[in-house]
Amino acid sequence: VQLVESGGGLVQPGGSLRLSCAASGFTFSNYAMKWARQAPGKERELVAAISSAGGGRHYADSVKGRFTISRDNAKNTVYLQMNSLKPEDTAVYHCNAYGGHSNDYWGQGTQVTVSS
Repeated sequence: VQLVESGGGLVQPGGSLRLSCAASGFTFSNYAMKWARQAPGKERELVAAISSAGGGRHYADSVKGRFTISRDNAKNTVYLQMNSLKPEDTAVYHCNAYGGHSNDYWGQGTQVTVSS
C-alpha cells in the first residue's frame, strides 16, 4: 500500500493550493479517503473526508466553504482544493485511506505553509 501526497508549498494568505494523493496497492474505489493535518505542537486533525464513491463529503468547520475534497477513482487519486488560505492552515497535510479497522493507511504528508 502506498499513498503519496503532492502539491504542498509556500503560499501567501488568500492564495490557493491543490493537494493530490496518489494511491496504489489496494482497491481504491472500496475505501473512504480523508485529508488530515498536523501543525507543530498540535494533534492531527481531520480536515475533510469523502466516501468511496464520492457521494458523501465531510469538512471540519474551520475549512468549510474554503476547501473542497474530490476523488477520481479511475486515477486512484484524491484531491484537496484549498482556497482563501490562512496562516492557521499551515501544517503537514496527510491523506488517509480507510477500509475498516484493519485497513487504515496514511501517507507521509506534504507541507503547506501560508505566510507573507
